[in-house]
Amino acid sequence: MYMNTSKSNAFALFIIGLFFFIFGFVTWLNGVLIPFLKDACELTSRQALLVTFAFYISYFVMAIPSSYVLKWTGFKKGMPLGLIIMAIGSLIFIPAAYTRQYPLFLVGLFLQGTGLTILQTASNPYVTILGPIESAAKRISIMGVANKVAGMIGPLILGAIILSSGAESSELSKMVAGPEKDAFLDTLALKVINPYMILAGVLLLLAALVYFTPLPEIEESESSTEDKSTHKSIPSYLWYGVVAIIFYVGVEVIAGDTIILYGKSLELSAINISLFGIDINLSNPAYFTTYVMFGMVLGYLFGISTIPKLISQEKALALFAVLGLVFSLLAILSSGFNSIIFIALLGFANAIMWPAIWPLSIDKLGKFTKIGSALLIMGIIGGAGMPYLFGILGEHISMHNAYVILFPGYLYILFFAIKGHKIGKA
Repeated sequence: MYMNTSKSNAFALFIIGLFFFIFGFVTWLNGVLIPFLKDACELTSRQALLVTFAFYISYFVMAIPSSYVLKWTGFKKGMPLGLIIMAIGSLIFIPAAYTRQYPLFLVGLFLQGTGLTILQTASNPYVTILGPIESAAKRISIMGVANKVAGMIGPLILGAIILSSGAESSELSKMVAGPEKDAFLDTLALKVINPYMILAGVLLLLAALVYFTPLPEIEESESSTEDKSTHKSIPSYLWYGVVAIIFYVGVEVIAGDTIILYGKSLELSAINISLFGIDINLSNPAYFTTYVMFGMVLGYLFGISTIPKLISQEKALALFAVLGLVFSLLAILSSGFNSIIFIALLGFANAIMWPAIWPLSIDKLGKFTKIGSALLIMGIIGGAGMPYLFGILGEHISMHNAYVILFPGYLYILFFAIKGHKIGKA
């Protein structure tokens, strides 16, 4: 696949950067939705973590169908379709909020994930092929900055609108089942309507923008099939890469989407600072996902400035996997706000992983590039399974100790960085 001119490359990257911003904004709202729906729908922590399951399972279910959709529509027309599906998913939040039906919220989240699957399936190969494979991690890191800046902004905005204040939480905890409590929860659930109506409107506007914008189409070139005689089956390193993506997305989602729920369980004392004349409580759980996203932005900036000039993408991946192990251990050994800091630092450790795993997995795939991209997108199912397992584990050994589930993920990613990406590669 190729783009014809450097000018079209730059414009295509700009549009894709916009999409990565959308990915981040929508995806990392889940960290706020989990504690919100836990209160509004009266759920256990394990049930609340079905938010991530419904959202990320769509990547596994819809990745292969998305590749066929894109083959039929082309990349340019497929992108608006993905945005429209995301808008429909957002609008489903309206009847879900009025009826306070948790399954309906999960349907909306599944549709959001479906739309994102189409966009991701199109966008990631785009970034990888718009330059040398050796610097693909750098380009994906640039996209990641857009993604995680949105991830910093989205939870702050939604958290300020829908998360219960300390007074509301205290009032809710004192209520017994009955009409008064039902009325309180109904009012709480309605808070989600306006933000998701606005989100749906923005998504539809962007769909129209992309449809009417002269974005160049990605075409398959002869060079992508030049090694047909070399590979008779999907090479082993791609499968190792798929497993690495499963573990990576799992540890990333656990860090970003459970930290608010975990933080609320700690009932931390206020840590107030004044910033530009504004009083900020650093221990407010509504900010915790933003801390993780800030760490990821720093990690992406590291990747942009050092890969491949100072460090190869495989060595960077190994280094950050080790950091993930260290920060996970420190999060478990510490307590209170200190444990929150180490969980937030996992954002930094996770940042370089997607940008490095993706190109190492599709390098030299040739005719298997499209199916390889779809399989890697299916690997995002890690965001469905691992957080739910975290919830189950948390009910048995405490949410704090449940972060032990991160260790096997980082260990496997370390294996992939050192050896897995080389197995079966010509």
